[in-house]
Amino acid sequence: MRLPITVWGLALGQALLVSGNILLVSVTALIGQQIAPSLSLITLPVALQFLGLMGVTLPAAHLMRWLGRKVGFLIGNIIGVSGACLAYLALAAGDFTLFCVSTFLLGMAIGVGQQYRFAAIEGCPPALHPRAISLVMAGGVIAAILGPNLAIWGEKLFPATQYLGAFAVLIGLYILTTLLIALIPLKKPTRAELQGEARPYSELFKQPQLVAAITAGVIGYAVMVLIMTATPLAMQGCGFGFSSTATVIQWHVLGMFAPSFITGRLITQFSETKIIQAGCVLLIASVLLNQLGTTYWHFWTALVALGVGWNFTFIGATSLLTHTYRPAEKAKVQGINDFLIFGSAAVASLLAGYWQSLLGWQMLNLIMLPAIGVAMLLVAWSHHRHSRNALA
Repeated sequence: MRLPITVWGLALGQALLVSGNILLVSVTALIGQQIAPSLSLITLPVALQFLGLMGVTLPAAHLMRWLGRKVGFLIGNIIGVSGACLAYLALAAGDFTLFCVSTFLLGMAIGVGQQYRFAAIEGCPPALHPRAISLVMAGGVIAAILGPNLAIWGEKLFPATQYLGAFAVLIGLYILTTLLIALIPLKKPTRAELQGEARPYSELFKQPQLVAAITAGVIGYAVMVLIMTATPLAMQGCGFGFSSTATVIQWHVLGMFAPSFITGRLITQFSETKIIQAGCVLLIASVLLNQLGTTYWHFWTALVALGVGWNFTFIGATSLLTHTYRPAEKAKVQGINDFLIFGSAAVASLLAGYWQSLLGWQMLNLIMLPAIGVAMLLVAWSHHRHSRNALA
C-alpha cells in the first residue's frame, strides 16, 4: 500500500518547520548575548520559546478537534510568520523585550507543528500508521542539512546587522509552510471525534499501553536533550574546538532523523514494543560509551547512538500511543502526551549545564540509567498485560 499525498505534504511541511527550528536554535542564544540588558537574561529568549511550545500543546490539540487540522495548522503558521516578523523588527531595533515576545510566539508555532506526525496517520489505514509517522519525522534529515546552511546564507542578506538575515529567511520558511498547508488535503473532524464519549484522564491513565507510551516518549526525549545539551560543554572542557563539536552535533541530528526512513517498517515487522526497547538499549549504549573515554570518536559514536536511540523510542512511543484512545479522546491524549514530552525536554535543557558543572560528564550520563530502566520495565509490563488480555 502507498502512503497518501497528504503524508508526503506533511513530511515536507515538517522539513520546513524543523529547518526553521534549527536556524532559530543556531542564533537565539547568540542574539541574547548581544542585546540582553544583563548576563542573567541571555537565555531568557530560549526559555520563553520553550514556554510557548509547552503552553500551546493542549490548546492546539483541542482547537484541531473543533476546527480541523487545516485551520489549526494555518493558525500556527500565521503565528510563526508574526513571530518571525516581530523578531526581525526587534533585532533591527535592538529591542530585547520585543525579541523575547517574538521567541514566545515562535515557540507557539513550533508547538502547533508537533501535531504534524499525528495528522499524518489520519486518512491512512492502521497498517500504514507507523510508516506515516516515520515519513513525517524523516523530514528532519532535510532540515539537518538545510537549517544550518540557511542560517549561514541569511548572514549575507543584511551584513550590516548580524543575524537579521536569518529571520528574513525564517519569515520565508513560515510563508512557504502556510501555503503548503493551504494546498494539501487534510481530514476534517468526524462526528465521532466531535460528539463521541471521552473518558476522563483518571480512566485513560489506567491503560498500561498509554502509561508506557507516554513514559517512553518523555524519558527518551529528556535523556536525549540532557546529554545532547551537555555534550558541547563536555567537549569544550576536554579541549575540543567549536568545529569538532559542531560536527558531532550534526551527526547526532542525522542519527535522530535518518533512521525514520526505515523505523516505520521495522515497527510493522517487529512491533512498537521491540523498537522502543531497542531504542532504550541504544540510549544505554550511549551512556556506556561516554564512560569509556573522552576522545573525539567516543563523543561521536555516543551521540550517534543517542540520536538513533531517540528515534526508535520517540517514533515507537508515538505509534504505540495511537492504540490507546477513541476518536473523541484524540485531542486529550495527544495534547497531554506532547505537553509532558516537551515539558520534560525543557526541564532537561535547563538542568544540563548545571548538572554538567555539578556532577561531571561521566556521572551526568550514569544517572540516566535508572530512568531508561524505568521506561524499559513499563514497556515490557504493558506488552505482557496486553498479550495476556488478548488471550483471555
